Amino acid sequence: MALPTPGTLFVLSAPSGTGKTTLADALTTSVDKLELSRSYTSRPVRPGEQDGVDYTFVSRTHFESLRDAGEFLEWAEIYGQLYGTRAQDTRQRLADGVDLVLVIDVQGARQIRESEDQAVGIFVLPPSPAILEDRLRQRSGGDLPEENLQQRLSTARREIERLGEYDYVVVNDDVETCVEQLRCIIFAERASLRVTRRHGEAIVEAFRQHDKDVGGSWD
Repeated sequence: MALPTPGTLFVLSAPSGTGKTTLADALTTSVDKLELSRSYTSRPVRPGEQDGVDYTFVSRTHFESLRDAGEFLEWAEIYGQLYGTRAQDTRQRLADGVDLVLVIDVQGARQIRESEDQAVGIFVLPPSPAILEDRLRQRSGGDLPEENLQQRLSTARREIERLGEYDYVVVNDDVETCVEQLRCIIFAERASLRVTRRHGEAIVEAFRQHDKDVGGSWD
């Protein structure tokens, strides 16, 4: 039985408050054979979250032991908490022919590019600094301390400077429109990359065989 065509790893990054988690959830529920890559984290479980669904929640000590053993494709410390993508989990799902969406920050995305050269990077921008600030305030119910808010906005400015490292850039001005743009990216990558990988070598070999049959030369 033929092995499945390996899946593609889509790396989705955006500043905090841009809505990347909402976008990723909507995208994976609307596209077949597309799953969220579940990250590991040392932070506590938030209300409404489930271990093994939203994240794999582990102690800081356990996370650090996995990190020190080289178990992560990427890892980062964000606002005092550790987040990482376990290599074994990710590569197994890709080998099964499943496309994965990995929601990570820009430092994690850079680590991914160093080890997974076929990964596709997508950066999501907020419509404006003012709208991002408003979303951050709304998300916290107005309880986010001003110091923390300014820290997130400062981080967002630094992250946005790195969008040139990504293959695609979309703006989350309207969730439905943005999700549709992301769907188009997934389908375009599947059409352009998968056809090349799946059929390219077979077609080249057919040309070589044809030249042999007619006494020509492929070289």
